[in-house]
Amino acid sequence: MTDKLLILDEKEVHWFPRHISELDLIANRTLVAGVDLMSEDHPGFHDKEYRRRRDDLSMKAQNHRWDQPIPRIEYTPEETDVWTAVWDKMEGLWEKFACQEFLRALELMKHHCGYSRTQIPQQEISKFLQRRTNFRMRPVAGLLSSRDFLNGLAFRVFFSTQYMRHHSHPLYTPEPDLVHEFCGHAPMFADQSFADFSQEIGLASLGASDEDIEKLARCYWHSVEFGLCRQGGENKAYGAGLLSSYGELEYACSEDHPGADKPPEIKPWNPEVAAHQEFPITTYQPTYFLAESLEDVKIQMRRYCEELPRPFFAQHNVQTDTIHIDRPVFRAKGVPQNKAR
Repeated sequence: MTDKLLILDEKEVHWFPRHISELDLIANRTLVAGVDLMSEDHPGFHDKEYRRRRDDLSMKAQNHRWDQPIPRIEYTPEETDVWTAVWDKMEGLWEKFACQEFLRALELMKHHCGYSRTQIPQQEISKFLQRRTNFRMRPVAGLLSSRDFLNGLAFRVFFSTQYMRHHSHPLYTPEPDLVHEFCGHAPMFADQSFADFSQEIGLASLGASDEDIEKLARCYWHSVEFGLCRQGGENKAYGAGLLSSYGELEYACSEDHPGADKPPEIKPWNPEVAAHQEFPITTYQPTYFLAESLEDVKIQMRRYCEELPRPFFAQHNVQTDTIHIDRPVFRAKGVPQNKAR
């Protein structure tokens, strides 16, 4: 017997998923599904056929469940032509400005996933990533909140749109589309350091305060979306926002920075600084963060996450796809409503 007994009261935290099946509860809580499409500035605003197509693909994503195969989409010749136009524009720029990890993964995905200028890959991407790094793709109808999106990364799940940008502007999109997801994000998740680093952000987001979610979202933006790393004495892109944008990729990585009045500011990768760095959404980034390597990105991000005032420390059990935490908590705030199946 002992007279020293420590009793830990359950702490109330923001709701977070404990098992991968609970991602079903947040996957359809899209913030702006169709909002950009409702703006007259959107290229597809007046195109009724395009809007119907988007509605159909959104419904397919909303009906998806965690234990079901990703639905195969029959992309139209017009959508495939858009894919080809982007591929032809980006291929040479990737060779020049993309990081080696991206280029290696792209070659593998050409073989294993059917990546090519005339074919849009689909379920094969997720299956390939699961074999490589245990990451997987999950269809989503539109943008999620930062909290919901980052929570998915904790399970090594990337929420991905399946719709194509409007054919009238093949090299422009006001929102993430399948080109951004499949050409920008997917190849990077085939790299172990990048996949681990992404999950670090996701695990730190579980139960985090709103303030810390905002910090983590900024770190994500300045790395996963627009990160640079140093390779062979040159700045190379690993961020999806760069790898899927011909204009900004060249602007960020080339020495003459075409398309802007002044060159961007390049800061050394530091999550503490990135967490407070504001950013624009509709223009080229005025500031990029440059890491020594993807391993450097991961190590610094892990250190930053460990120093956050987290309500608990979480680990992902790969075998059971369950989150284990080191203390009792009460998931109280923001509990999503279950949806009919």
